[in-house]
Amino acid sequence: MLLSKKNMKQYNHFLYGFIPGLLVPIAFMWLYLDKFYPIDLPFWEVIKQLYPSILLGKILLLSVIPNLGFVFIFYKSDSFKIATGLLLGAMPYFIGCIFML
Repeated sequence: MLLSKKNMKQYNHFLYGFIPGLLVPIAFMWLYLDKFYPIDLPFWEVIKQLYPSILLGKILLLSVIPNLGFVFIFYKSDSFKIATGLLLGAMPYFIGCIFML
């Protein structure tokens, strides 16, 4: 069921974008490492193993891409507060990525 612009305005809050903005990159990173990382270890063990390397910075950057897609979708639907929340929720991942590269 698609929401009209009139109904979408009642859901246009910063926190509706910020919380998923923090959680979507973690979920995408877990999914990516679970499916494509060659070593069969639990998620936190893989993160501990990758921590001092440049590869974790690149995986962090890759995990933020779904957030940017959601920002584009909500920006185009005039839900600017949700888009802002998503973008600000992704900022810690961008900053961490810059320091790891």
